[in-house]
Amino acid sequence: MPSSADIVTKDVCGLSEAFAAGAFTPVEVLGVYLDRIDRFNPRLNAFLSLRMEAAMEDAREAGERWKGGRQRSPIDGVPFGVKANIAVKGLPWHGGIAAYRDRVADEDADIVNRLRDAGAIPIGTLNMHEGALGATTDNPHFGRCHNPWGEGLTPGGSSGGSGAAVAAGLCAFSLGTDTMGSVRIPSAYCGIAGLKPSYGAISGRGLVDLSPSLDHIGPHALTARDLKLIYSVLREERSAAPGQSLRIGIGDWGAAVDVSPNVAAVFKSAAPILSTIGEVSTVDLSGFDFGALRRRGLLVSEVEGYRAHKQQLAQSPDGFSDDFRGLLEWGARQSQEKVDAAYAEIRTAGAALNALFDDVDVIVTPTAPQGPFKFGDPVPANQADFTCIANFAGAPAVATPASGDGAPPASLQFVAKKGADDRALEAATAFENVRGPSPKPPLVAGIISSES
Repeated sequence: MPSSADIVTKDVCGLSEAFAAGAFTPVEVLGVYLDRIDRFNPRLNAFLSLRMEAAMEDAREAGERWKGGRQRSPIDGVPFGVKANIAVKGLPWHGGIAAYRDRVADEDADIVNRLRDAGAIPIGTLNMHEGALGATTDNPHFGRCHNPWGEGLTPGGSSGGSGAAVAAGLCAFSLGTDTMGSVRIPSAYCGIAGLKPSYGAISGRGLVDLSPSLDHIGPHALTARDLKLIYSVLREERSAAPGQSLRIGIGDWGAAVDVSPNVAAVFKSAAPILSTIGEVSTVDLSGFDFGALRRRGLLVSEVEGYRAHKQQLAQSPDGFSDDFRGLLEWGARQSQEKVDAAYAEIRTAGAALNALFDDVDVIVTPTAPQGPFKFGDPVPANQADFTCIANFAGAPAVATPASGDGAPPASLQFVAKKGADDRALEAATAFENVRGPSPKPPLVAGIISSES
């Protein structure tokens, strides 16, 4: 019988290998995750709803398929969690907004259905920042989600529950959404990997919209190699295999972003590793006004978010917090001229980023300018400065821990040209292979020391 440590310390690729070898079964794996949810979720508040009996039946069926050599995919039988704004049939589908609290999804989102077809097992839905418009996951309706690196630390957002659940060993991978960094920021703060694919690469059908022009759905996992495997199942179009050496552009943002001393030091220390995985050069990013661009993206999110929720706002205004309602209503008050100008600046910045890939395959920056902070501390305005521009370009971006030291480690972001998702994943995985294992949060590190 495998121990909790045997299972929780394996990534998705490791679980797949173990299933193939008969080392343990999907039922055993799911049982460990459900036990950990029972033990630790009351402290973390990452999962909001569960489908335990149905998931266990799914696991039994997946086990039979592996036993008979009929597995549907390499991730058959692997349990995952789903952000609460992505539909899972039979579970609440509210997007973290109380006005939709009682709505139950009558069918799966396309992405969940795709994963089910591959045999992966949805466990339940995950906490998030209200309406996906924010980066703390301090949800006034469904409770605060804590970072497994320390109670009282934000896991980031808006996909905070998705990041926390993977980092804490409550599921093997999870789905989040990313409008200006909402997959990658929680991945950075929780010390795991996260992917924002190219715009349109993954169907958004079944998503509670915030900003349809910027929203992306993407996975969180322990490792970048996991993201490669999961993405091979999720994507609707496959790009050509790379086949040439990597050209890596190390971003130089000058004074355009205020970066914490720790993040700056970790980013600098990653350069020697980057030089081992490809041809390195410097890419000048100082011409981007990251802060101004982030504000343009926020304006667009508020404008489009108001359109998405206008009807429900009129019907049940009390189902929206004062803060969230205020942001949406502010968007509704903006002049068309101002909105058009914001869209134009976003398009220009996105085109400028994509043009940089004439000379490099990937551009590397920190994922977030700082690490996780405590609830109640001032919320850094610039959390999404490095991440937002990839959304504007529709470009793929991968976040992965930057160092084997630290608690939690700082994170690197690998951005590639729109459509070149494989290049971003290849670079992040190559970096990860040289970097070595990243540290685990206390809820996982404790079982390693006690059960190894």
